[in-house]
Amino acid sequence: MSGSSRLLDTQNGTGLSEEFLVEAEMLDAVSPSGDRGGMMLGSGLQGEPLTISALRPAPTRIVLVGGLYLARQVALRAMAVGAWVVVATGRPAAWQALQKAAGTGPDGRPAPLVQIRRLSPVELPRPSEDGPLLVVHDGGPTPQELFPPRSPWQTTVYVLPYMHPQAGATANAADLVLLQRLPVGQAQLAARIWRLPPPMVHQLTTLADDQVVALGRNLWKPLRLVTTQKEQAILGPVRRGD
Repeated sequence: MSGSSRLLDTQNGTGLSEEFLVEAEMLDAVSPSGDRGGMMLGSGLQGEPLTISALRPAPTRIVLVGGLYLARQVALRAMAVGAWVVVATGRPAAWQALQKAAGTGPDGRPAPLVQIRRLSPVELPRPSEDGPLLVVHDGGPTPQELFPPRSPWQTTVYVLPYMHPQAGATANAADLVLLQRLPVGQAQLAARIWRLPPPMVHQLTTLADDQVVALGRNLWKPLRLVTTQKEQAILGPVRRGD
């Protein structure tokens, strides 16, 4: 697994996150960003705010193991800090709420900030510091490398509905993994992939619906998702699963 402890930051950390401009309406729809412009991910179990530098000047891979709620929340917050979002999925209806949240352009058509595509290679917007790119690959438990991050300011998020033995290569290549509660068998598979000790395996099986573990090199951080009323209006209540 790539080094990732600097991807996750607390309010008292020393890492720097990038700042972007976005319309006030979008900021009003999501939780405020954390200190130094990081994208708010949740809170620690002691209530401390936790942010994620998911959009950064390096190609970045993030793996989400769990349900659509977490994936859509990450994408929504990326939109709020000025990212272009391309969703490659076999279930486009599940992502319509995100496109609706982006609003419409002057011509009345959906704003290009969010693009929902099929699971096939397409030309992507060119990412930059002023226009970072988040690609969401929602292609099942064994994703293909259709949109590998190859340039700075591109982050590819792989949405895995559950752990699968053939997902080990994707999981190990990630800079950051976010894990929701796993059944015992899948938690044991996670233990083999990441060499987790029994207490961590047990914790994965007992997480609440609003809890996530952030996993990376030298990183094991349980946290609670933080969701505003306006986010819930777009995404529904916090939940695990689809």
